[in-house]
Amino acid sequence: MIWNHRILKTLLLLASLFLGEVPDSFASHIVGGEVTYTCLGGNMYRVRLSIYRDCIGGIPNAISEDNPARIAIYTTAGMRILFDSISGNTQTGEIVPPNFKNDCVNNPPKTCLNKMVFERDYFLDNSSTGFKIVYQRCCRNGSILNVVNPSSTGATYSCIIPQRTAAFCNNSAVFRNFPPQIICVNNPLVYDHAAFDPDGDSLSYEFCQAFDGASDGQARPFGEFLAEPLTYRTPYSFPRPMAGNPRVQIDSKTGLITGTPNLQGRFVVSVCCHEWRNGIRINTTTREFQFVVTNCSKAVVADIPQYSSEFNTYIVNCRDTKVDFVNTSKGGTTYFWDFGVDEFSDDTSVQFQPSYTYPDSGKFVVTLIVNKGTTCSDSISRFVKVYPKLNVNFISKDFICPGDTMTFEDISTSSYFIYNRSWNFDDFSPIDTGKEVRHVFPYGGLYNVGLIVENLQGCKDTVFRKILVDPFKPNIGKDTTIVKGERILFPIFGGINTVWSPGIYLSDSNVNNPVGTFVDTGTFLYTVVSKSEQTGCLGRDSIIVRVLNNGYLAVPNAFTPNGDGKNDRFRPLLVGYQKVRFFRIYNRYGELVFDTNNIEDAWDGTFNGQPVELGTYFWLIGVTDRFGKDAQEKGDVIVIR
Repeated sequence: MIWNHRILKTLLLLASLFLGEVPDSFASHIVGGEVTYTCLGGNMYRVRLSIYRDCIGGIPNAISEDNPARIAIYTTAGMRILFDSISGNTQTGEIVPPNFKNDCVNNPPKTCLNKMVFERDYFLDNSSTGFKIVYQRCCRNGSILNVVNPSSTGATYSCIIPQRTAAFCNNSAVFRNFPPQIICVNNPLVYDHAAFDPDGDSLSYEFCQAFDGASDGQARPFGEFLAEPLTYRTPYSFPRPMAGNPRVQIDSKTGLITGTPNLQGRFVVSVCCHEWRNGIRINTTTREFQFVVTNCSKAVVADIPQYSSEFNTYIVNCRDTKVDFVNTSKGGTTYFWDFGVDEFSDDTSVQFQPSYTYPDSGKFVVTLIVNKGTTCSDSISRFVKVYPKLNVNFISKDFICPGDTMTFEDISTSSYFIYNRSWNFDDFSPIDTGKEVRHVFPYGGLYNVGLIVENLQGCKDTVFRKILVDPFKPNIGKDTTIVKGERILFPIFGGINTVWSPGIYLSDSNVNNPVGTFVDTGTFLYTVVSKSEQTGCLGRDSIIVRVLNNGYLAVPNAFTPNGDGKNDRFRPLLVGYQKVRFFRIYNRYGELVFDTNNIEDAWDGTFNGQPVELGTYFWLIGVTDRFGKDAQEKGDVIVIR
């Protein structure tokens, strides 16, 4: 049976300590691996294990223990068929050539990658489920950034041989290129991770789950641990194994890995190549490898920026067929552009930043080669999508009244089907998506209405239009207080066809300026509805009238003339008086600092143009009530700043 690897790790470590055995050396030098196979016919399979090793920083004892490799073969149902040890096809493996030239890097780092291959032929009788080949090793490099506790976490490399049929015996896909040894931080990464399938099956690619395996007590078991998914350190995951901007990603159809890594360090990256036959996935080949991002400086970097959110796409041109190219390459002296029109041979340019007019719409692969034909050259390819024309527009009224339902109609035109619309009404309402939509603006104002349209080819454009919702509101002044028996004129500023409600105590409830005569005390709320003379929109306002039995005089006892706009002026509040005969303020020396007979005047806390001192001041007021009787009041006020 297959043991849970965490339990078995503990048991094996305790046993080795108790018996005085020396555990196998940790394999922090192993940076990747893969298992593939070839069908030899007659239920014979050649199994090939490839491990990639760091031959600079690796511990010699650990490297020597790689040979022979221990593997296990199970049925996919979990039954063990055999354990085996396979000797390498060479004693020390082969050195993998670097994926860059030292003279093309300004500060070339030291690299050494060793590939060790283990092969053996096995007779595997027909199984209803197929077979699983497992190789495990512990542990990983302790400096890996995207894995939790890498120095005590093992690795499992495996493959599945699907059930053989009488008509066909499957061969696994094989990756074409060696994995990258060095990736330069903040430089565009373009790495071809494609595979070849001997059977001609269709292939697809994705970043996939890597697995734990082996133990720090038994660093190279016979594959007997139950492999569990690797625990990734936040914010990493197997679909997003590295930091990058643009994001490091893999093309599901081509296996091309692109992006710009922007953080130095080691990252475990696992790539799955899926085999498809007659629309059914029959097998998966996996390669796991540590991508090392370092602070190297490439002398020549070909780069076309990516202005589209679509994968590896320079631009989606939705207006015409002319494309202006931007070149952000470094270290170049010559530039060769191929604009990707298959039927043309002259669709090229040697300008630094050329323009090209495409003969028709379509999707094109543009290639830029920097320093073509020299020792230090570099190249990059991106998509250019040309799908004219998309013209975005909509119709609506120029203005409406608050509360009215307004209709908006999309009249955009496109060479390709429009499948997505987004209306934004600039009033925090939910986004609408219809071709014809209705919307209500409850309040007056000027709104910036926008329509975003996208067609099937990824063309997207936006149009904005300002919509006036008439903000008309009649103004009937502030709330007021009067004495019973007084009359008041209600002035309305603006509006026609005015209606007052209720009409009680008003001379006419259908005019702009009625006169109110109040014979009872109380609080009266009046609402007025009026039309805008320009647009005919209705507007509303209201006023509260408080009617008292007798007049009253109220004077504040302090104020703060400090210029902050709050309580800066001092004046009495009078209700039910004909006039103010005088209003005078004195300082503590008896000097007159303020004098007026206009009730609208107020003291601003100055004397002879200068702010007065803080302290207490004395006021005196003489008034005449509505019956012609004179009265006089006095008091004090404190000036505070």
